[in-house]
Amino acid sequence: MLKLKPKFDLHRDVVSDLLRKEASLCRVKDEAASTFSLSGVSAEYSGPVDTCILNIERGGGILYSWKGATGTTKIGKYDPNTKQNKLLYTFDQQVCVSSCSLNKEETLLAVSLAQRTKGQERLRPMSKCLTLLIEIHPINNTKVLKAVDCRVRVQFLYPETDRSSVLESHLLLLTEDGYVDQYHILLTKQEGYRVVVVNPDRLSKAVERVVEDFSWVQWDGHTQRLYYLTHREKSVLHCVQFYPNHNCETVLELQLELPANPFSKVTFVNLGFDHYHAVRPEQELIRMEVFTNRIGSMCVCWSHAPHDIQELTYTLVLVHKGCSKMFKVSLDSGGSCLKAKQLHPLFIPMGYYILVCLQGYFLHCINTRQQEMLCHSLFLSGRDAVLGPEGELTCASVLGGEEETGTALLDLSSGKICTAELCPAFLLQILRADTPSCAARTDRQRLAALHCLLVYMGNDPNLELKIIDWLCDSVTAFGSFDHIQEFILASLYRISYDKSLGLDKVLPYSSVFDKKEIPMCLLEVPGVSCTTELHTEPVFRGKARGLQGFWSELQWNTEKMKYLEAVPNPRYRTSYIQADWDKLRSETRSSSSHPKHLEENTKKVLSVVDTWSLDKKLVPLFQEEDHQQRALIGLMVDKLREHLNRHLPRLGKKKIDSLVVSYVAKLLELIRHMLESVWLKYKLGPHVLCLTQQGSSAEWAVFHFMLRILEATRGLCLPLPPGYHTLLAVLGVRCLPHQTFLQYIDHGLLQLSETFVSRLMTALDNSDANEKLKFSILKRLPEPMEQRIYQLWDHPVSSASISRDYVRTLLEKHNKNKGFAFTVRDKPGFRPEFLPLTYLAKVLSDVEEQALNPFEEQENVDARFVEETALKQTLILLGFEDK
Repeated sequence: MLKLKPKFDLHRDVVSDLLRKEASLCRVKDEAASTFSLSGVSAEYSGPVDTCILNIERGGGILYSWKGATGTTKIGKYDPNTKQNKLLYTFDQQVCVSSCSLNKEETLLAVSLAQRTKGQERLRPMSKCLTLLIEIHPINNTKVLKAVDCRVRVQFLYPETDRSSVLESHLLLLTEDGYVDQYHILLTKQEGYRVVVVNPDRLSKAVERVVEDFSWVQWDGHTQRLYYLTHREKSVLHCVQFYPNHNCETVLELQLELPANPFSKVTFVNLGFDHYHAVRPEQELIRMEVFTNRIGSMCVCWSHAPHDIQELTYTLVLVHKGCSKMFKVSLDSGGSCLKAKQLHPLFIPMGYYILVCLQGYFLHCINTRQQEMLCHSLFLSGRDAVLGPEGELTCASVLGGEEETGTALLDLSSGKICTAELCPAFLLQILRADTPSCAARTDRQRLAALHCLLVYMGNDPNLELKIIDWLCDSVTAFGSFDHIQEFILASLYRISYDKSLGLDKVLPYSSVFDKKEIPMCLLEVPGVSCTTELHTEPVFRGKARGLQGFWSELQWNTEKMKYLEAVPNPRYRTSYIQADWDKLRSETRSSSSHPKHLEENTKKVLSVVDTWSLDKKLVPLFQEEDHQQRALIGLMVDKLREHLNRHLPRLGKKKIDSLVVSYVAKLLELIRHMLESVWLKYKLGPHVLCLTQQGSSAEWAVFHFMLRILEATRGLCLPLPPGYHTLLAVLGVRCLPHQTFLQYIDHGLLQLSETFVSRLMTALDNSDANEKLKFSILKRLPEPMEQRIYQLWDHPVSSASISRDYVRTLLEKHNKNKGFAFTVRDKPGFRPEFLPLTYLAKVLSDVEEQALNPFEEQENVDARFVEETALKQTLILLGFEDK
């Protein structure tokens, strides 16, 4: 499920380098001690360096300590950018470093030391703790900041500033006694390069108490935020934001539904990195994490105190959605026996997903943006529930950050840092049901995997091609959802989802929402129960109410979600335009024109598509006027824009108009891209447009795939690219028997476009089979199109039709001419043997100048030809002559 990319290896990147440096130090000692040695062979250091990771700063620098050849403790830094190790400080004896932090300018080092136990070689945390501030540019004074009987964590603030030289630093001290202090340290330069603390004896007066009496605390170094709970307000989460000017304030308070007395004693566990955990004693441990995303989302996750090793309970509060979700997962009793203290999952943020993993038991990939249904979150169990191949990470810890594509994980046992990403190859395997390993996959898992691939990872063109290839190979559709509809909606959602969280509830996301009855297999996960409740709104304080960026987005998202939960049907459904489309289609059936504003919408969309596809003319689309599809394109733009303006006015009309045009253009581009992909897959060329040849098996496969696209778009009332129906009809007449082809037309699967019929009339000869097909098609055409098509077919029937239409036009004009009088017997050339025909000829002769000639506007009509044609047609109809 997860793909791990090595980012840091303590042994490879640090220990090997330290061994070389310690060996060099041993050689210097050896040369000094063996001045009379003639061999010249120097000693090599082979002892352990006892390396320990201490901290990872905001810039990525990794701080560590080690015991060198001299028996003293040293502190160093590994720079991931330069791949270099740097010695920061050397103590004059062996000490136990429990916490360490380096300021941004690398001029100050804060260290928390635990006293040494007599008679032990390794250092263990003791009750007495010293916190030191050391000047290291160059190494100079050391100042004791605090001496207490509890553990202390130290952390320099890393403000974002444009200044190249900053002569001040700000240090946080977090203690197990439950308080957080901030030291404001002023610096000065001496002799042009020495950086020293101003008035070090007065540091105790430059302390600001930030938090007091906390029971749980978490530091997020990437966002410079401190989250905490207090003993007095046990279930109220507070957030302190540290600003670039070193000021800080409480910006958020959130009421949580935590168990009674969730944290009674503060104990710092593991290492101090970005997240500091304050927890209860081990047997009653509750893990809690807060994750944010810069687009304005916040998730508070915790696992409940385990009471039954057969079931695990965890809760996610989606602050940006105004709801909380509590999951209860039944654990497989056939697995290895777990102790209660092991029943705590690891929460891993992965973009807008939260992964909840209990190694070897389950891995739950929770969609925090589309959380309404379980089918949009992926749940795996058994052998799939491992971190990396073969469960590489056995004791993982999450390093904070807001990366969209991956999350850094530290394996405490091996000292390795890996970037964890969702594995697209694994998700593609879930989609394919024809492999033995994926035969047991459910539709629910496939739907979740498909959305993860398309939305979360969909920017990879190669990945999109693989998904289209899967769609083409999947002849049998899933019973619970249409995967082409899901592909289209998820791909369209991807182009706009990162613009605003408010779009999650407004834009189409899945065809499942349009179903009248949702299959139970999409609503339930065996062994998993989910309880969703509305959550109390957070209280924003201080500058958070006026800040731009994360806090303004989070505040707007919570307010907007409250509104969207109250209004009926806030999500745009493509079926909303069905009634308008039926009405518009009936109006445009007899005319090629439609409302002007819809045509303007269509022009905007097609101009964007034309820009995207200038160099891609593999499939003949966008090369003809398809009046119905143009009308539907304009209508969709109109209705979607109206919907977004009603529910998300904050985006602004200009941004909404751009978003909507891009959305519909992407729809047309996506369908074109799907056709081009299958065109290349089956190696089709221009010969498929020839109507005189029989279609191949490859063309039949493409024809079937295009029919599935047509069915999917018709079910969602989505427009198709102009020319799509023509191309589909061309493949249909090549691949299908004529009778079957006509049945496809009668059932609405194929649509007769004027371009297709014109090509068919001129390309096919007048053999018996082709003539029968042409007559059958002509009968199915609307009258205006039929009149235009007759003029293209060189056939006696078409000539007769033209004559009849011409006569009808003349007679209609004659009837409208009220002043016209006609006496048959008074005119020369009167033939009484066939009065109707004589009358007709005379009418034509008298009013022919009042009508347009369909053959040539500037020439007179050959009345004799019309007369003979009408007579011959009458004889044929009466059965006296053959054609």
